[in-house]
This record gives sequence, C-alpha cells and structure tokens, in this order.
Amino acid sequence: MKPYYEILRDLREDLDLKQNYIASMLNTTQQMYSKYESGQTELPLRHLIILCKFYNVSADYVLGLKSEKQKLN
Repeated sequence: MKPYYEILRDLREDLDLKQNYIASMLNTTQQMYSKYESGQTELPLRHLIILCKFYNVSADYVLGLKSEKQKLN
C-alpha cells in the first residue's frame, strides 16, 4: 500500500490541480501543503476531512487502508 501522502499527491494530480489550489482550500500555505504531500508533516484531521469531501473518497482510501476508491454518499 502507498503511504497517505502519495495518495494525496495522486488524487491532486489526477485532477491536474496545483498544490496552491489545494492549500488555499485548506486555508494553509503551499509550502505547508507540500510538506503534507512529501510526508514531512502529518496531515491534520480537519484537513483530511475536507480533502475526503473534496475528492469524494473515503478516509480509509486516503489513509491507505483500502485500495479501492470508495465514494462518499
């Protein structure tokens, strides 16, 4: 299984989005979001929730606990 930070990067890149866009959505800086995607800094739970809703995937998928993208209801 991939680590969550690689999954975050893949989700963002699949939609051709820039780190700046996601960072602004999370009300953080591009530099901080870059640290989330590189695994240097742990992703806060509040950001995980926002990203799951944005990408319409389960937290289990983002955290690497399930390999299938389960859509949220």
